Amino acid sequence: MPDPDGEFTRLWDAHYDDVLRYAARRIDHETARDVAAETFLVAWRRRGDIPPDRPFPWLLNVARNVLANEMRGRRRRTRLWDRLRGDGPPAAADAASGLAEDGRVAAALRRLSPRDREALRLVGWDGLDARDAAVAAGCSPKTFSVRLHRARRRLAAALAEVDALADAADRPASIASLQGSPLA
Repeated sequence: MPDPDGEFTRLWDAHYDDVLRYAARRIDHETARDVAAETFLVAWRRRGDIPPDRPFPWLLNVARNVLANEMRGRRRRTRLWDRLRGDGPPAAADAASGLAEDGRVAAALRRLSPRDREALRLVGWDGLDARDAAVAAGCSPKTFSVRLHRARRRLAAALAEVDALADAADRPASIASLQGSPLA
């Protein structure tokens, strides 16, 4: 008699760590563990929907949706707490400290839209090809290829902006500009 749970166990063993890493790159580790568990709960419930030849991109698509639900819930809770405390939205982080803390690429990535960041992460960090990344992103391979091309172009422009900001911050003030300052 075949073991119906054996196939799911093999799926878990083969992909749980990768799904956990995918989530951990996007959210804190404890929540990432919850996201990975929820992803496999959905996979268990929808075992018949998992493509047998390429389950990993399907799992990443589920994880992406679970993450989106988590982020929506966090935003709702934050807005509720802000209303209860009478606070406004949190202040934006200082760009210079962000550059110093996270580095040049992280600063450039923060300038991109979530969709652009996701396309770059699926290919660059998760190591998916365009076809698998398209499944994970929930779009067609052609749409994903265009999305990735545009994201790469925007990343290059954001890197140039970050470099320009860093160069301007590193450049010493000229004597002429100091002469007109109240400290001179």
